[in-house]
Amino acid sequence: MTGIRLTAPAPGWAIDADVVVVGSGVAGLTTALRCAAAGLATVVVTKARLDDGSTRWAQGGIAAALGEGDTPEQHLDDTLVAGAGLCDETAVRALVTEGPDAVRRLIDTGAHFDTTESGAIALTREGGHHRRRIAHAGGDATGAEISRALVGAVRSAALRIIENALVLDLITDAEGRTEGVTLHVMGEGQHDGVGAVHAPAVVLATGGMGQVFSATTNPPVSTGDGVALALRAGAEVSDLEFVQFHPTVLFLGADSEGQQPLVSEAVRGEGAHLVDASGTRFMLGQHELAELAPRDIVAKAITRQMHLHGTEHMYLDARHFGATMWEQRFPTILAACRAHGIDPVTQPIPVAPAAHYASGGVRTDLRGRTTVPGLYACGEVACTGVHGANRLASNSLLEGLVFAERIAADIVDRPRTDPGTPSRRTPVADTGARTVTLLTPESRTAIQRIMTRGAGVIRSGGSLAVAAGELDALQRAAAAAEKDGPKDAVPGVEAWEATNLLLVSQVLVAAAREREETRGCHWREDRPERDDDVWRRHLVVRVDPYLRPVVRTTDTSAFPPVRPGDPADSALPAGLPNRPADAPEEP
Repeated sequence: MTGIRLTAPAPGWAIDADVVVVGSGVAGLTTALRCAAAGLATVVVTKARLDDGSTRWAQGGIAAALGEGDTPEQHLDDTLVAGAGLCDETAVRALVTEGPDAVRRLIDTGAHFDTTESGAIALTREGGHHRRRIAHAGGDATGAEISRALVGAVRSAALRIIENALVLDLITDAEGRTEGVTLHVMGEGQHDGVGAVHAPAVVLATGGMGQVFSATTNPPVSTGDGVALALRAGAEVSDLEFVQFHPTVLFLGADSEGQQPLVSEAVRGEGAHLVDASGTRFMLGQHELAELAPRDIVAKAITRQMHLHGTEHMYLDARHFGATMWEQRFPTILAACRAHGIDPVTQPIPVAPAAHYASGGVRTDLRGRTTVPGLYACGEVACTGVHGANRLASNSLLEGLVFAERIAADIVDRPRTDPGTPSRRTPVADTGARTVTLLTPESRTAIQRIMTRGAGVIRSGGSLAVAAGELDALQRAAAAAEKDGPKDAVPGVEAWEATNLLLVSQVLVAAAREREETRGCHWREDRPERDDDVWRRHLVVRVDPYLRPVVRTTDTSAFPPVRPGDPADSALPAGLPNRPADAPEEP
């Protein structure tokens, strides 16, 4: 434990539960439904409304070996190639083997996927996939449909829900075991202000941290709150340097900041071409899959072309689709483009990379357990080892489904009468805890610009060193302001978010400085080659009692157990033999 907390008022109210799930995307709601179905008193805490998380913004779909001729083995191979040598193969095997049935259970929950004339699930391709295995809904509104189905199921199950609530910190007992969370509820309702949910199991499903950058596909709520909470609680994070920049985000201008419209990879999956201003395709010859190469390769190719031509964007040309296909297959993207003055039926779409997905996060085992007893993580906030150095397209929704079910099974299997039950344990008072100096809300923009300049799609040792220095300067300035006079930053949502963003940014930069190679979506222009001899390893980071990042490198490409003395997780699917240790992972 670090003994560090955000500066906040003491909780003014509290409720008890068996499990509290923080987040309302596919990972959080699936976990909550499974726990509640097993009879556990389950509370869902969400930062905005129940359907306002990242899941509803997912366009392309969910990947699983559902099509004729496709197999989990083929899905595994594509995932390992995209992950650039850092996937945990055991975790990937769990994902691809359990994935098809998890999707079918999602359909049973009420999700409606697009179908063919024969009634089969319609499947498309995306980058890095050699098969059509992406199930989609509403053409390009898959996340919205999944969110609708899960939210409906949660409301029907009458789970206890706390909306508009920012989670603050983990509550632990004297032995460092989880006892719940503190949170701040915004606005009037059954609960208001700072309170606590006491529970022996906490599941972080808080989504991503895209808001550390100026331009991102992530919604405004994606400020890395779960990663920051876990770090302050003493948990380890891993692979945070691997931030995936989506290659094709609608370019709205060099000064555009905040959430940007995504142009799904499924558009390329259906045959759209990447071209320069003259209409020349530039992905041909760069990869066997051309426009459908893994995302890191496409993002790098677009960036190189931008530098070569001295432009701020490239183009995605799908005019050959025609109006009917655009209207039926990609209605959401069509509307977004037209809202910004671009008609993809008659014009190529200006696109540029933007921050999209965190492949790393809070380190877990195959049951979603973190290094803090009783604390679980699932979805984008977690690092299960599935994504390695670069997530394969549309594996994220599947990861949320599969590992949510694994977490729920582990929580349900925990003895209900052992010292882990609420009635037998007493939370530790926070009287001796150190509090974090809060940043002003205005610091958010400063952090985003520092990160975009120094730790964006192209990085170097020099740019990362500058970013680290500027982030530390923000922290020192906040501490000096607090010491010298009245606080400029008072406890509140915007100050807490900015403070979380700073911590996550500092850890990300520390990891990116340590990894002196280019691998997956981590592109060091001063270290342009991949170095398997030295760097086919994971970086594991925790923070010391002063929130300074402490980075260590694993001995191999495998993750160590999250608990000392734990055996390797053996609860794995059968049927997919392990490949030899020296087998090539890339063609």
